[in-house]
Amino acid sequence: MSQGLATKLRVGTQKSHSAAESTDFIKCFLKGVVNKTAYSRLVGNLYFVYKAIEEEFEVHKNDPILSKLYYRELWREKSLELDMLFYFGSNWREAVKPTPACEKYLARIREISATDPVLLVAHAYTRYMGDLSGGQILKKIAKESMGLADGDGTAFYEFDDIRNHGEFKKNYRAALDTLPVDEATAQRIVDEANASFHMNMAMFRELEGNWLLALTKFGWNSLVTKIKGEPKNTSVRRESNAAS
Repeated sequence: MSQGLATKLRVGTQKSHSAAESTDFIKCFLKGVVNKTAYSRLVGNLYFVYKAIEEEFEVHKNDPILSKLYYRELWREKSLELDMLFYFGSNWREAVKPTPACEKYLARIREISATDPVLLVAHAYTRYMGDLSGGQILKKIAKESMGLADGDGTAFYEFDDIRNHGEFKKNYRAALDTLPVDEATAQRIVDEANASFHMNMAMFRELEGNWLLALTKFGWNSLVTKIKGEPKNTSVRRESNAAS
């Protein structure tokens, strides 16, 4: 290929990346407005998404293409199980179901695994590279906004088997560039990555009602603080959790 797959994915998903950052859900999160009820629903959806991705990668772990991206140290299912237990209690498996947008996302993952598994590359790239890129900032925001103690409800962001996130991302991109795919297949992977962004955005939009109420409250409290002349907490800085 004239351009490596990693670069094709980064460049080819820029518009979708920006669109995802512009959803009210993400804007609220990055402002530090984290509604625990809505956040726990997001955790529930993410659990089902990662479970599906990781199960299908397991099915294809000997595939000549997908085997090159078979990094179990990235897998989030077990970490998300800890968060599910924290937010929903011991009966979370019976209590939590995927939302309609999540169901469509899951159906797509299962479909391509059965018919065109190389496209799973797009879903792995979109999710895992985003988690490594912005996860630590989002963890800090979640902890501060919801008053969480260390280790409570943020296991999703912990990659215990990856010591250097930057180095790992470099190696992951190098692996993408060595995948034996032609130009047409590379473009299909980029198209699927854009679709993955939009499926994530659809899940965000399901939660926006709760988050917009929280943002409204945030705006009112900020106004009251300004009127009273009290100091505001401005320690939260903006950073994306999308793939980079």
